[in-house]
Formats: sequence, structure tokens, C-alpha cells
Amino acid sequence: MATANPFQKILTALEKPDGGEFGKYYSLPALNDPRIDKLPFSIRILLESAIRNCDEFQVKSKDVEKIIDWENTSPKQVEIPFKPARVLLQDFTGVPAVVDLACMRDAMNNLKGDSNKINPLVPVDLVIDHSVQVDVARSVNAVQANMELEFQRNKERFGFLKWGSNAFHNMLVVPPGSGIVHQVNLEYLGRVVFHTDGLLYPDSVVGTDSHTTMIDGLGVAGWGVGGIEAEATMLGQPMSMVLPGVVGFKLLGKLRDGVTATDLVLTVTQMLRKHGVVGKFVEFYGEGMSELSLADRATIANMSPEYGATMGFFPVDRVTLQYLKLTGRSDDKVALIESYLRANRMFVDYNEPQVERVYSSYLELNLNEVEPCISGPKRPHDRVTLKEMKVDWHACLDNRVGFKGFAVPKESQNKVVEFTFHGTPAQLRHGDVVIAAITSCTNTSNPSVMLGAALVAKKACELGLEVKPWIKTSLAPGSGVVTKYLQKSGLQQYLNQLGFHIVGYGCTTCIGNSGDIDDAVASAITENDIVAAAVLSGNRNFEGRVHPLTRANYLASPPLVVAYALAGTVDIDFETEPIGLGKDGKKIFFRDIWPSNEEVAEVVQSNVLPHMFMATYEAITKGNPMWNQLSVPDGTLYAWDPKSTYIHEPPYFKDMTMSPPGAHGVKNAYCLLNFGDSITTDHISPAGSIHKDSPAAKYLLERGVDRRDFNSYGSRRGNDEIMARGTFANIRLVNKFLKGEVGPKTIHIPTGEKLSVFDAAMRYKSEGHATIILAGAEYGSGSSRDWAAKGPMLLGVKAVIAKSFERIHRSNLVGMGIIPLCFKTGEDADTLGLTGEERYTIDLPSSVDEIKPGQDVTVVTDNGKSFVCTLRFDTEVELAYFDHGGILQYVIRNLIKS
Repeated sequence: MATANPFQKILTALEKPDGGEFGKYYSLPALNDPRIDKLPFSIRILLESAIRNCDEFQVKSKDVEKIIDWENTSPKQVEIPFKPARVLLQDFTGVPAVVDLACMRDAMNNLKGDSNKINPLVPVDLVIDHSVQVDVARSVNAVQANMELEFQRNKERFGFLKWGSNAFHNMLVVPPGSGIVHQVNLEYLGRVVFHTDGLLYPDSVVGTDSHTTMIDGLGVAGWGVGGIEAEATMLGQPMSMVLPGVVGFKLLGKLRDGVTATDLVLTVTQMLRKHGVVGKFVEFYGEGMSELSLADRATIANMSPEYGATMGFFPVDRVTLQYLKLTGRSDDKVALIESYLRANRMFVDYNEPQVERVYSSYLELNLNEVEPCISGPKRPHDRVTLKEMKVDWHACLDNRVGFKGFAVPKESQNKVVEFTFHGTPAQLRHGDVVIAAITSCTNTSNPSVMLGAALVAKKACELGLEVKPWIKTSLAPGSGVVTKYLQKSGLQQYLNQLGFHIVGYGCTTCIGNSGDIDDAVASAITENDIVAAAVLSGNRNFEGRVHPLTRANYLASPPLVVAYALAGTVDIDFETEPIGLGKDGKKIFFRDIWPSNEEVAEVVQSNVLPHMFMATYEAITKGNPMWNQLSVPDGTLYAWDPKSTYIHEPPYFKDMTMSPPGAHGVKNAYCLLNFGDSITTDHISPAGSIHKDSPAAKYLLERGVDRRDFNSYGSRRGNDEIMARGTFANIRLVNKFLKGEVGPKTIHIPTGEKLSVFDAAMRYKSEGHATIILAGAEYGSGSSRDWAAKGPMLLGVKAVIAKSFERIHRSNLVGMGIIPLCFKTGEDADTLGLTGEERYTIDLPSSVDEIKPGQDVTVVTDNGKSFVCTLRFDTEVELAYFDHGGILQYVIRNLIKS
């Protein structure tokens, strides 16, 4: 049982400069341990949390010692508990979280007749960023029109979250229309230092979106976890994590003129992917830090999932304090933050001599060497410099189908498709841009690139350049603040003139919510097999994510999005070829419309002001008319509507008993899907639009839902029936069983029938057969989607055998009771001669006490093959979750016992 904190003796008063005290804090210097001064700042945050929460039960003194001795313990993959200061949910993952909480409350009521204990014990911030579907673009009234459509479609979902904000204590809900969750977190929710009941401690956060890492640019330790793990954290469970290695990334010099923060982040992403940082922290330092604005840092931190790190951390310094003041934090709050962090040796002052910190490995980048670039056509770390883009594009047309290839025959590469767009003759070629979107949390937090894009638009308009009318252009800022500074600068009018009207404040094109492409354009693409392009300022460009009809998708800075929209194609050399003709018939080149760094800095300095942030976030407490008018039921137990296609009670706790089901192996399982490398959560989890011929569409049609009201999978994440049907429904899914055919199908092994993945899974379940999945490297990379684990569990998948897993997805599989196994180094399904048509038996002891984290496990097939895998339950706590059938069942049983 818990005991008194053994570190009470280092509880110290933090005195104010003018007398009195701010509060008390657990003082790291008071430990008088020289090892602490050499620790990376990110590890010091883990250390402080362990000390503050030490009760010799959930967190023990030996855990504190492991962290202090990080230099020696981190290479040994030791396990530590971590209790973050708060949890961050966005509505797409927040809805399932609140659904699960409501179900847990029901389950506890059934088991014990007491649902009162199901309340978040850790502060929860839930932001409804409602991922705007770009139904209305190129319209001055796009924001209002899209907002009305969103409320019309999602009224039930929004109402459910509003009910949750009343039913559960310690939960703040930010209404729709406020902004993208990560930008709201950066500009408003981030505390940097908590001051609770007289106790001071660092802000830290885990969030149900992988881009929670954006907050690391503010010096707040944060990263993405699965919704399942976040829910357990909300209910007071410490996160079990392996003490990470930390890569020290030294920045030198200054960015050259014309180079943007996006160019920098794409360069950093490529470097870190090559270095290998999965499961590690990255901590930035060096004299180049003084040249990076807080927004630049946040842009780099945001992309942590793309380079594979748990987080990319920027310790608090004077730049951080300046940003806090800019965004409306009070002088008193900023003074408290600085005083506490300095006192606890968590503040970096580059004016003082630096103590050399120890890192697991080191990287270095001179900012002067960064070049303008974009990434694509299918992965965020496939960086291409602008000067090489035309050559690279033609190589992609030539190359065999893959991450850098489309295999377009030589004789077809220059074909021109004639079509009519709203009565006007038009043409389409390979590489022509049909979607150009300034979107996503990564870049729309950064005034330098947003105002830079507006300056490009201004110069282009003044020279007479236009964007072709069939290119779907949109501007979706992460915050209402962006609108304020674009309007104050007088530059929004030029973006509007080119079609970049503001469509809403939320995730749009980057998550697949670009909306429909005009029918004439869509027909020209599909009927002529055109490799059309999308250019977006997002962070993800995996196949099928942005839009089903854009096979080439490039990530670029907002100014480059405007430039490519004007050019109308990615098949261009900006150095030598004109973007277009001006009003006087003169050729206009890229250099003619590109602003200097000085021009951008001047506009930023004049137009990004503190009152804009204060005014924007005042609206959070007041709500908005549509939100305030939502009527919701009272009561702590939710009244489930069996007819609802949005909110449905899932079967996770059906027939649950107080006794854990125990460990189990897998016997004679069929292989549901046989994958190669780089299967992302976009391939696994339901995302984007609901295809008209999909099992989910059939389900909705059978319940009287009109096709135009299908909405997106994201909007329906509170309904397990739809999400199970949308699991593995990605149109770009590559399943080896299909012998080269692409799509959401598989083979039912006993009969040889080709079925949808859902139908095949249900056939296996009805026949009483378990299933497994075979996969290659980096299985589950991408967004931290809990449905990428919930969905397979509902389909009956009992184990996944892969070459390697992305960190969050492996954790999610564990949380849902699915066994993760890794092939031994140098082995995979192909080298072992596995076709996937075998039946698989995974031998595990029936008692969890006989299983060890990371132990060898033998897998046997029905045709006599046998091979050894590594069991990827990485900690003793994960084994406990497995024993209980999942993390949420573990939490319920422990809450009832307490």
C-alpha cells in the first residue's frame, strides 16, 4: 500500500523577489547529487514527477534512482512509471474516450453498484477541433457555412461531449471553432508550470494525438499515446514506460534568406529518420537556438511522429518566456514560471556558461545549410530540394510502383487530357495540382510562414497571376489568432483573391477532409489514369490519406503551397521555368514573388500582438451560439440510444467479471492479412470519408442514413459497429494475399473467397477461428489512433507478428489485449517461407507469472514450420494488462478493489 512520500525532506519554499513565497516544490538541487546536473532537461522532468509522486507503491524510490542514474540505466531498457500532469484529448479521440468512460461507469455499476469512482483524477483538456470537411471553399462565407454543416452533421457527437463535460469532474471542454487541438494547447492550455494547492511542478502532458508533441516547443514535455492508455492515465494509473535514450541535436548558425521553418523541419525529419530515434527523446540545444522563434520550435516539435521520436524537446529559455507574454499569459504567471524553473535547474540561460549535458548520441545541423524543399510524393521523410524537384518528379513517373514511383509508361508521361470545367476548356497532365491547402497544426501555428504565404499571394496578385479555378484551394488555420493578424496586416484579401479563403479552424486536408473534387476534374483523372497532385502544408502524405484521387501528395511550407497553386503543377523547375504570365504578358518567375526574410519579419513584428490571443481565447469560456444552444441530458449514467449511428455502447466490458481471464496463447489461428513494410495506422484505422461500397456504408444505408449524410469515419468514432467495419478499409491497402491488387480485401483461406476484410473476419469469428496478422517493418507507424488497435480486436485478431512496431501502436495493441510479436533480426515471413495460408499456434503459459517481458516465444504452423519470436510485452505492467484482458479492465478491477 501507499506510504508517505520519502522525499518530503526536499520540499522547499520558492520565495518571491519582493518577499513571501510562490509555493513549495520538490527541489532537485536539494538532493545534492552531481549526476542531476548532467541529465538532459527532458529527463529532469521525468525525475521531478517520480520524486513528487513517490509513494513506494505506484512509484518507488528505486524508480527515482533509475532516473537519476539515467546515463547508466537508459541503455539497459529499464522500466519506470510516469505520471504526467494532465491529459489532452481532441474530439475524434475524445469521443471514444468519453464513450469508454461512460461504459466503465456502467460496468462498475453492474459489478459493484457504484459508478462514482469513474472520474478523471488527472486534469483533462478536451478540445473539439472537429476536423472541418472542406465542403465550401473559395467563398468569403466558408467558415460560417462549414461550421453550420459541421454542427448539422455532428450535433449528436458534440452534444455527447457537452454531456461528458458535465458528467465527469476535472474535465475542461474547449468548444468547436476555437482551433486545432495542438495549437490551442500551445497558445492557451499549456501551463509550463502548474501551481496547484500551493505546490509547484512542471507541466507535462500525454495526448490522444501523436502531434501532442507540438507542446515540446514550449518546454512542456508531451507526447502522443493511444486513447486506451490516456484513459488509464486519466484514472490515476501511472504510465509504464522504458526509460528513453536522448539524442542531443545541436543547432548552429542561422537560416539563409528565403528558407522557411518548414524547410528546416523537413530537413530535421529526414536526418532523424536516418539516425533512428524511435522510442527516444530528442533534445535540441546550441547557439542556433537563439535564431529560432517559439513557433519555429513548435513546428519542429510537432513533426516528432514523422521522424519517429517520442518527443523533440526544447527546454524553456528567454524565447519561451517572450512567447508566453505574447500569447497573453500574465506577467505574474511568467515570473513564477521563470523563478521555479531557474530554482529547479530546468531553465536554460544562454547568457550563462553551459554545463555539458550527457546524451545517448549526438547530431548537429548548421541552419545555414538548410535548403528550400518539399517532401513526397508518399512519405513525409522523402525530402526533395526545390532545385531537384523536376528531375525527381520524372524519376517518380519512371520508377516502379513504390514510395518513390508510379510506373507510368514513357509513352504516356506527356499525355494531355482535355476536359470542360463549368463550360470552360481545360487540360490536365501528370503532376498537375488539383488540391492546394494551407492546413494542419504543423505550420499554421507559425506566423512567419503564414504571413510569408500572404506576401507571396500579394506579390502574385499585383503581377497578375491567378490560380486555375479547378484547383481546390483552402486555408484552415489552427487558431482564430491567424485570422486576426492576416486581417490586420491587410494581406488576407490577396489570399482570398487566389482562392485561399479561410474554411474553418481545424484539421482539414491533412486528415483527408479535403472534400470532393469537382466531378469534371475527378472524371478526367479516373478515366485517363492521371497521377494528380496535392500540395499541402501538412505533416502526413501517406497514400490514400489526402484524397483518393491524388496519388502524388507533397508537404510544403504555406508560401510554397501558394507558389505551386499558381504554377498549377509539381512538374516545374522554379529556378529556370516561369510560374506563369503576368497581366502584361511578361513571364513571372518564383524569385519575383518570394519575400525576403526581412520582409516577413517586419510584417510579423507589426501584426502579431498579445491582445489577439487574449480575445481569441476569451471565447473558450463563453462558448459560441451553436454550442451554447445544444441541449444535453442530465445524469452521470449515459442513456444509450440503440438506434444511434454516432454513439454506441461497445462490447469491451460485456460479461466482465471480477476475476481476470488470465494469460492465453493462440491456437490454430488463420492469417487475416499478410502485409509487407510500412503499414501505417492510416491503413489500419478508419479515417477519412466512408466509401460508398464499403461495409460501413452498407451498415449506414441499412439504417436509413442517406449517402450524403455518411460524414467521415472520424466523426463516427463513437460507434464501434461502424469503426469495426472501417478497419483495414483503406483503398491503398496492399495485402500479399491479393497478388498485387490494391484495396480493402482479403482471402478467406478455407474457401479461397475474396471478401472485404470485415466480412472475412466475421466469417472466421462465426466459424470459431481466431486470426492473426503478419507484417513487415514499422507496423503501425503514423497517427496514434486507438481504433487501429480497437478495430482489429473487434475483428477477432489475437496477435500481430511483425518485423518491428511503431511505439504508440504497439502500446495500443497491448492495451486491447492483442499479443505483439517480433520476428528475430534478419527474419520475416518471406525468409521463413511463410505464405500466410498456414494456421498459427502461439504457445504461451496460462499464468502471467510464468511470462517475462521480451522473452522468446515459439510459433508453430500446421504444416510443420516452427520459428522463434520476441514477445513485445515490454514491461511487467503490460503483462498485468494482458492478464486482465486489457488496460481498461485492469483499471476497473483495481478501482473496485480500492
